Amino acid sequence: MPSYGYSIIGIDPDRTAIASGRNMRVSPKQCREVCTEIRGMMLDKAIELLELVIQEKAWIPYRRHKKKRGHHSGMKKWMAGGHPVKASDMILKILRNAEANADNKGLDIDRLRITHSVTHHGRTYKKFIERAFGRSSPYFEQTSHVEIVLEEVG
Repeated sequence: MPSYGYSIIGIDPDRTAIASGRNMRVSPKQCREVCTEIRGMMLDKAIELLELVIQEKAWIPYRRHKKKRGHHSGMKKWMAGGHPVKASDMILKILRNAEANADNKGLDIDRLRITHSVTHHGRTYKKFIERAFGRSSPYFEQTSHVEIVLEEVG
């Protein structure tokens, strides 16, 4: 079993719980926007938000990757946004894993805050589509690494 490192250093292991998802077949762009939105939230609010996004009842603002995105009246502060359902589902699984890790450590679940949520590019699965006259076109699939750190506050 591989041992993965984390991009955050200097955390207190007695007050924090960590979890990560590696090589998830989700767009790094959508994972970045979801991680940016839930960073700093309390755990129960973040889980509630992600469940609403999966049901397509809540919006995730696209702050960086928003070119040619439609503007929606459901957005409050940011005009460009969407429902990244697949990324929200994967990150929700990681949040529940981090919650279970915190419960196993004996931390209070009601006082957990997401202090670190970040996405990195994973490996790229390289595939090719056959074309006419013996040619081919690349059909690459990007993956994501997501890290979540929960810290007990108060």
